[in-house]
Amino acid sequence: MIENAGTFETVEIPEKENSSINFLYNTIPGRILLRVLVKTSVSKLAGLILNSPASRIQIKSFIKRNNIDMDQYRYTKFKSFNDFFIREIKEGFRSFPDSEHDLAAPGDGKLTAYTISADSVFNIKHSKYSVSDLLDDKNLADEFNNGVCLIFRLTPDDYHRYVFIDDAEIVSRKRINGKLHTVRPIAYRNFDVFCQNTREYVVMQTKNFGKVIQMEVGALFVGRISNYNDKINVKRGEEKGMFQFGGSTVILLFRDNEVTISKKIYENTLENKETIVKMGNKLTP
Repeated sequence: MIENAGTFETVEIPEKENSSINFLYNTIPGRILLRVLVKTSVSKLAGLILNSPASRIQIKSFIKRNNIDMDQYRYTKFKSFNDFFIREIKEGFRSFPDSEHDLAAPGDGKLTAYTISADSVFNIKHSKYSVSDLLDDKNLADEFNNGVCLIFRLTPDDYHRYVFIDDAEIVSRKRINGKLHTVRPIAYRNFDVFCQNTREYVVMQTKNFGKVIQMEVGALFVGRISNYNDKINVKRGEEKGMFQFGGSTVILLFRDNEVTISKKIYENTLENKETIVKMGNKLTP
């Protein structure tokens, strides 16, 4: 269900999933099959298929099924389904707020907001996530105790490119190879998805929000996180990279007292709702 929530729209976090996802995560035969599907080799095979010219046949039905407004995107003759999936937005459709002090969404997604506790954990659906495990770096995780964690869950209807949230200097980069579970909420209840999946992150010293971590998490059939890793100094709104086919996740971590997130986003999360955001939407009060 989608409803209006102040300046934000929300969607209920689903308790039930479609039959295929439910089969994979809630049945014994499905879990046996899942062990194979979450391997990166399967994702690479899926990528080869979706990069083929024959895959273009899926584009029309995908647009209709996901109610995608193609008027927002640059027109081109797509070479494959994946070429369509990473399509670019037209200028003016994902602009940032005028004030650089306003935190804006780095991409499209369904947003939830969490407080990081003093012992470096945050809770999702009654499951504890360790920031140390997420980053594979305890010392770095300790810097974010009492901070803020924002999780942007992308779904197939979203724009699958993402940008930097602020002018910043890149301090370090890290890639952690792992599995590729779906990032749909059903997986949170069964696996520590964000700590098990393949992920990449940058640590950056930003102009307005202190030290920030921006992370991309791969998902089922999304083995490829395509980041541009050739710059030390980046600009607010500059494209950071893109996901190949499927839904995936962007995570932002902020240190204590560096950013104030709109209270409505926290309220939505507590009410078991995700806040629908588009790249450039203001997240601060």
